[in-house]
Order: sequence, then structure tokens, then C-alpha cells
Amino acid sequence: MSIQSPGWPPPATARTAAAPAPERPDGADAEAAVTALYEVHALGLVRLAHVILGDREAAEDVVQEAFGGLYRRWHHLLDTDRALPYVRSAVLNGCRTALRRQRARNGGTDVPAPHVASAEASVLTSEDRREVMRALRLLPDRQREVLVLRFYLDEPEAEIARAMGISPSTVRSTAHRALAKLGRLLGESS
Repeated sequence: MSIQSPGWPPPATARTAAAPAPERPDGADAEAAVTALYEVHALGLVRLAHVILGDREAAEDVVQEAFGGLYRRWHHLLDTDRALPYVRSAVLNGCRTALRRQRARNGGTDVPAPHVASAEASVLTSEDRREVMRALRLLPDRQREVLVLRFYLDEPEAEIARAMGISPSTVRSTAHRALAKLGRLLGESS
């Protein structure tokens, strides 16, 4: 036996009497737009996530989830020109979640898992680059994200601030602290 409150559900006439919803692209338009965005930007976003996470497969998973989320929420976007910043923020949030899960699996320690490069990657990557990547992975998450967005993706401070949900002055101060710490880490390992 179900108990219903009076007037619920509303009669069909009450539901249809509301103003029509604004015109939104249909599923085919969303699929085409997200596919086009994926084809152009997926590789760069995978690289971004890979630098932050240090794991190619996890990076690909994070990017796939971000694009899946964009597709599911496409009809909620007020400005489809903001789709790329939306996906970039989703990738950063997915990386943060993956790092939290990794820390939980490692017993709460902040020590990153050792990075094992494939034979192909070892040939293509110089020792200096691997040293920088190791030092970069030792930085706190926010510092690493700011440096990757600023120097790897060449994003302006305002876009970094929007993507990370922080102020531009916080971007500058975080980048300054990150570069100083990165210099100390690389100086110690030399």
C-alpha cells in the first residue's frame, strides 16, 4: 500500500501548463560536439593527467570519465564554448580523486608509487626529463597541477585559476613555491 500526499503526482495538465524548456541540442548534436572535442583535445588531457598521476592507464581512465561526464551533462551547459574548461576541470578533479585513492591504498602515505617506464618510453625519455618528472611527482598536488597547467599546457593564470577553482594570486604564489621546491629537489638529486 502506498501513501500519496494530496495533489501528488500533479495532474498531467499541471505538468504541461509550464513554459516550454529552452531549446537544447539533441543527443546527436551532443555526441557530435563531444566527439569533435575529444578528437582535438583528448591526447593533451591524457598527457596532463599522466604528468599528474604518473600512470598512463589511470590517466586515460580519468580522461574517459571526464568526457563521459561532459556527454551526460551536455544539455546542462549554458555556454557550449565552456566545454573544454569543463572537461579540463573534470580531469583535474578526477586526478585528485585518483591520488586520494592511491594514498588510501598506500596506507595514507604521501609517497608516490615508483614510476616504471616502458622500454619505448625509456629510449625516448632522457635521464634529465625522468629526474624532473620524479621531482614533480614529489610536489604537493596543487603545486604539481599549477606547474603542469602553466608550463606543460601553457595556460594563462586566469584559466588555471578557473580550472582549479582558486584565485589568480593563489596561482602565482603556488607556482612560486612549487618552482622553489622543485629547484631544491633537483639540487638534492644532482
